[in-house]
Amino acid sequence: MLDLIGKLACKRVKTAIGLMSGTSLDGIDAAVVRLTGTGIDAEAECIAFYTVAYDVALRDQLKALCKPGGADAQALCSMNVHLAKRFAAAALEAAAMAGLRPDEIDFIGSHGQTVWHQPVLEGGVPFCERSTLQIGDISFIAKLTGVPTVGDFRPADMAAGGLGAPLTPYADYLLFRHPRLGRIVQNIGGIGNCAVIPAGADAAAVTAFDTGPGNMMLDQAIVALSGGAMSYDKDGGWAAAGTVDAELVEQFMRHPYFSAKPPKTTGRETFGEAVARQWLERAAAKGLDARDTAATFTAFTAHAIARSYRDFILPRHEVAEVIVSGGGARNPAMMGMLAKLLPELRLYTSDELGISGDAKEAIAFALLANDTIHGVPNTLPAVTGATAATVMGKLALP
Repeated sequence: MLDLIGKLACKRVKTAIGLMSGTSLDGIDAAVVRLTGTGIDAEAECIAFYTVAYDVALRDQLKALCKPGGADAQALCSMNVHLAKRFAAAALEAAAMAGLRPDEIDFIGSHGQTVWHQPVLEGGVPFCERSTLQIGDISFIAKLTGVPTVGDFRPADMAAGGLGAPLTPYADYLLFRHPRLGRIVQNIGGIGNCAVIPAGADAAAVTAFDTGPGNMMLDQAIVALSGGAMSYDKDGGWAAAGTVDAELVEQFMRHPYFSAKPPKTTGRETFGEAVARQWLERAAAKGLDARDTAATFTAFTAHAIARSYRDFILPRHEVAEVIVSGGGARNPAMMGMLAKLLPELRLYTSDELGISGDAKEAIAFALLANDTIHGVPNTLPAVTGATAATVMGKLALP
């Protein structure tokens, strides 16, 4: 292991693959990244990007594992290895797209698949602890690809007293800081999360938190409304054709998560399938058709983001721009709602600034793994609430 670290430390340019599978449970993203430097001096260039969707059966099984009481030990153990095989295959496909052999990849950084994230103590189970679990075993990824693999990032931050999330603001700072403009970097994946980067700020000044549901509840609604024929609202077409039920949105915004002060994080445990069903029932009781329901669920996300800014960011920070990535950035209806709710801010997609919004989180885990290998702290205590910066991630060798 020391030989590997010494060898990498001598390389000016490294080639890595970042792997990401998020709370939306839609598939695996793999980014091939050229890296120079470490820590806040690191620079990243994405040279290839590959994404593979989960089939319906796998997505349903993952959703079942993420439900309270939905996982049994055998299913969880098997999925840990099955996903690792899929991650390894995605990494090899991405390398091939870049015209690279596996032995030309210096390392892989894998987020894994979160099946449970419990950053605060909750009752209901014996021996309850603040904890998190990501599956997709890195030892299998390393052996199947022949490439050293870094993963299991979140527990180190939690062991240092943090929430273990959000992690990507560290990379957002590296990629999007600006000497004169205050920026919010907003990801709209399954969950929405934002990073606030003041103009000319150093890393310690970055703040970040989860804004609430991103596409998770909306996607679940679309699956139900379409009878399984659709997995998401393509191009926001249904939402654009519908009318938002403002009363339902106002009721939804009473959820205690939105009034809780940052740092805070959330996930499928709070805004997953069960909650989506409850709000679908309320929409049906009010007589909303599929398009009005899609518009209302889209508005849930937009209002959650806008309220987060107005309550916790804009009173404290001078911000000029919002840079949006993730699936929500490709939804014109959602982007249009955000623009109307935040007229004083300029909205861009990360693609407009040269960073693929689809690849951004995979790039982030290549950057995080780069620091892990070099022993450089790769978390922001002000963001996660940890007592100190720490080196996150574990290394598996081929």
